[in-house]
Amino acid sequence: MQKLQFLYQLKLIPRLLDEKNWTDKENTTVAQHFTYLQDFHKEGKLILAGRTLQTDPFGIVIVEVETEEEALDIMSNDPAVKEGIMEATLFPYKVALLRENIQTS
Repeated sequence: MQKLQFLYQLKLIPRLLDEKNWTDKENTTVAQHFTYLQDFHKEGKLILAGRTLQTDPFGIVIVEVETEEEALDIMSNDPAVKEGIMEATLFPYKVALLRENIQTS
């Protein structure tokens, strides 16, 4: 079976666009979100994850999985989504070109 690719877009809830509204809970949730994505990277399911660097940022996560249900499960169980600090939307996706040796820091 050929694997499928999906992109989910993440957006902070409006209250968190102002950094003054962040608490330890939100910071902990974002750390859990990052660890969650790292686990899928180790499993070979995560193709890419990142975010824009603007005042109203959004993030994207691209996964390669067996089914759309699996992609929905990954998105829905993302700690940032589950804890309600980010809203997510899933899209079928297909990577057309990918440069090797991308610098991530």
